[in-house]
Amino acid sequence: MGKFQEIIASETPTLVDFYADWCGPCHMMSPILQQLAEAYKGKLQVIKVDVDKNQQASTVFQVRSIPTMILFRKGEIIWRGAGAMPYKNLASIIDQHLIQKQEN
Repeated sequence: MGKFQEIIASETPTLVDFYADWCGPCHMMSPILQQLAEAYKGKLQVIKVDVDKNQQASTVFQVRSIPTMILFRKGEIIWRGAGAMPYKNLASIIDQHLIQKQEN
């Protein structure tokens, strides 16, 4: 998990999408996450982690259902959610945490 640890420990907040290729709701989230990555370019990293290929990461972060999204800042979990959600809801959550970062 070396490279993964480096990514989530970065100064730039990182949204990790734990997904599987066979998961329908995960496929629904894919274009939403692409939109987020573009809209928050330079302010947020968005990465995808296939739970079937990265079982260690799934175990470490106790991913029990997919899709599960976890927002990290400097290696710490600052938000997590499971299930598909609309762009607007996810953007609102990210905005809230990016604003909190600026205030801290």
